[in-house]
Amino acid sequence: MRSRLLIPLIVMFAMCWSVLLWAEDAAKPLDPAPTPAELKIANRSIMVFRGALLGETPQTRVKRARTAINEALDDADDLRVTLDAIQDSYLVLLGAKRAFIVSPKDVDASEFESVRQAAESAADKLRQVVAETGEARSLHLIFRSLAGAAIATGIYVALLWGMAYLRRRLLKKLPDLMRRHTQALKVGRVQVIDANYLYPLVSRLLGLLRWLVVLLLTYEWLGFVLSRFPYTRPWGESLNNYLLEVAGYLFEGIVGAIPGLGVALAIFFIARGTTAFARRILRRMATPGTFSWLNQETLQPTQRLTSLAIWLFALAMAYPYLPGAGTDAFKGLSVLIGLMISLGATSVVGQAAAGLILTYTRTLRPGEFVRIGEYEGTVTELGMFTTRIRTGLGEVLTLPNSMITATVTKNYSRTVQGPGYVVDTVVTIGYDTPWRQVEAMLLEAARRTPGVLTDPPAQVFQTALSDFYPEYRLVAQAIPSQPRPRAVLLSMLHANIQDVFNEYEVQIMSPHYLGDPDFEKRVPRDQWYAAPAQKEGQR
Repeated sequence: MRSRLLIPLIVMFAMCWSVLLWAEDAAKPLDPAPTPAELKIANRSIMVFRGALLGETPQTRVKRARTAINEALDDADDLRVTLDAIQDSYLVLLGAKRAFIVSPKDVDASEFESVRQAAESAADKLRQVVAETGEARSLHLIFRSLAGAAIATGIYVALLWGMAYLRRRLLKKLPDLMRRHTQALKVGRVQVIDANYLYPLVSRLLGLLRWLVVLLLTYEWLGFVLSRFPYTRPWGESLNNYLLEVAGYLFEGIVGAIPGLGVALAIFFIARGTTAFARRILRRMATPGTFSWLNQETLQPTQRLTSLAIWLFALAMAYPYLPGAGTDAFKGLSVLIGLMISLGATSVVGQAAAGLILTYTRTLRPGEFVRIGEYEGTVTELGMFTTRIRTGLGEVLTLPNSMITATVTKNYSRTVQGPGYVVDTVVTIGYDTPWRQVEAMLLEAARRTPGVLTDPPAQVFQTALSDFYPEYRLVAQAIPSQPRPRAVLLSMLHANIQDVFNEYEVQIMSPHYLGDPDFEKRVPRDQWYAAPAQKEGQR
């Protein structure tokens, strides 16, 4: 009974074990693809074997083919290379011996090459190996190759010596040539380029050009010499082919860039013509009575803005047609420039916008006398980003346009009649002095001050009636053409006001009044020129 139960258990165990072994074999990865091997004979690549054939790996096929070819070359010099088709493969014969077999597995699918084309290419290379082997065994051809290499070396050395000689001669004559030509480049009497600074740059450029020519000559000499000998000929051919490939690549790039450059140049000329046309149109629109916002003052900035907008639009249109616009380097440079503009253009754009506001609102004009915050002076330049004013103390202040638009600006030249600017001052006199007398004395002081115009006449305004005194404001118009800054003119006006009030024995209550003093605070006439002061005639 026990034996009957044991037999089925053993059978079931054997079946389970078989299933496990089958699953383990199925889980094993497939054999990897064979590693390609290159067949090289006499330093020349014949073919690359990529698949196994008749149980032989590509490495074994390379060894067998190299042995067969070397034996055939040792037996005879003049051997014929032929092809023999075997089903879907080709047999390459060297004389009467088999060299190797080209199978469909050896063809690279990425190159779209057939088996026959691969076999013919390998046969052509093998024929070249046979010819070079015969050439290497000929003393006549070897001496001929040595003579050619020697002649090439002599020409190479002569060219290097001639180039060094020309460089020395040119460096000797270069200072005189540069001095003669740079003196002709003048703007007025100012020489644009200094030969002392230009000479090191030109000499370095000549040195760089010399090394480039030396490298090119060395490259060509090395390729020619290597091509003279059978064993090194593949190296020379690879050098020459690489140089031809680089030259072809550059030539194709230049030829391919010509249409894009043509389109970019067309856009450039169109933008140039549009800019000139826009300038003429704006010049006609700036005639008086056409537009209130466009006149001779705003014409130039409007033309600049219009030209800038046209050229920016033209640059955006021509950018895709520029050579290399689609390369990663060009894209990286564009991102860098955009990032720099984004980070640093906030204040620049604000200043430019403020300059446009000042220009088109005509808040300031060159030649006007203004007060901006705590600064006052004559406007000398109204720029896109800054405005310059010259104070009466001989200072030139550069103010940001954004500060001017954010500050109250007093213009002393805008409301005057004809040329000139407004000059004013404030005095406080007690209530015990008749206001008519005060006005008359202030007008008298204005008449005594050189540079203050009599037409329109000066005016006096009572601006406030304070607790202890009235405030009088003298307003007059000055002549800007006279070489007299406003600070000097105000100083003279204040001196004349003091003299006139002292003459009429009237006390000036400025700056503060607390109570009536025991004696009036004024200067008698006999003390006007107390030491060390001197009269006008005594100076």
